[in-house]
Amino acid sequence: MAGFREATGDLRIESVTKKFGDFLAVDDLSLSVPRGSFFALLGPSGCGKTTTLRMVAGLEQPTTGKVLIGDTDLTGSRPYERPVNTVFQSYALFPHLTVRDNVAFGPKRRKEKNALGLADDALELVQMTRFAGRKPTQLSGGQQQRVAVARALVNSPEVLLLDEPLGALDLKLRREMQVELKRIQTEVGLTFIHVTHDQEEAMTMADTVAVMNQGRIEQMGEPVALYDLPKTQFVAKFVGQSNMGRGTVLGSDGDFLLADVLGSKVKVHRDRTEVTEGDFLFGVRPEKVKIARSAPPGDGGGDLRGIVKDVSFLGVATSYLIEMPSGTVWSVYEQNLDLEPLDLRPGDECWISWDPGHAFGVPLDEEES
Repeated sequence: MAGFREATGDLRIESVTKKFGDFLAVDDLSLSVPRGSFFALLGPSGCGKTTTLRMVAGLEQPTTGKVLIGDTDLTGSRPYERPVNTVFQSYALFPHLTVRDNVAFGPKRRKEKNALGLADDALELVQMTRFAGRKPTQLSGGQQQRVAVARALVNSPEVLLLDEPLGALDLKLRREMQVELKRIQTEVGLTFIHVTHDQEEAMTMADTVAVMNQGRIEQMGEPVALYDLPKTQFVAKFVGQSNMGRGTVLGSDGDFLLADVLGSKVKVHRDRTEVTEGDFLFGVRPEKVKIARSAPPGDGGGDLRGIVKDVSFLGVATSYLIEMPSGTVWSVYEQNLDLEPLDLRPGDECWISWDPGHAFGVPLDEEES
């Protein structure tokens, strides 16, 4: 048992499959999380991310495959035997104990002599020292969250698992805790594995994000890479907003492919598309699209006339919904700078354009092919 607890190194999941009866929750999943990194599993409900987390924690065992930390195979071991702690959305604090005693609970069970001193250090790390004498019911949700993190960190785990940890908090507090969790992770240098369905949360905190869908990883990489250049239709739609349309490659123009997208001629850089012939899905992010009252000069490879359907002031930006000649509706975000506002209203004609170097192409999903 001590051997499991002393395991150190990268977290490795090797060809892990998990079935519940006939339901395939995780499908031949392999990934490696470097020691000391902040890693996020991102995906919708039912994609297999929480099941994956529970297999790392030892709360579930793989049907096939292995979970390792360094060279130590943890498969088959129990949760308490692993150098892993979990922070749940529900926090699961003991209501009858003070904050300090909640955090000291683990070290006391291990009969460590300086249990309260370790608890005080952990509370200082999460900036909760002045609340040490309170009971959990006297704390706000964000404060309870910090105590739950301290209670996990005091055990010095090799891997800290965060299961939708900010789901119960309001938006402002959630954003504050995103910054705090990243600070804590950087300070302690532990491996953090964060499971969430919230793309902003994953991209704000994680060094690497794995987007999961139907038990598999669709795409994995740095947040900026996933957002700027999605590789699949699912990632393009799930990570941020995208204006998308089915297209057909017509030919090439130097470094660009020429395509017909819903009756309009557009360009996409060869390095930014997974498909170079036949049918594909063309996309461009709303904030990469410019809007004007008249057609832009020259051939940008992406200039289309449309009709304004809706205008929404969002503070930092104005959101426009534009009906395209094909009948589809595109979204445009125009930053609110100290310039003359466009004063476009629903029903007005407009032109939208974008740099073709910002467009991307992904394969069509099987049902659309």
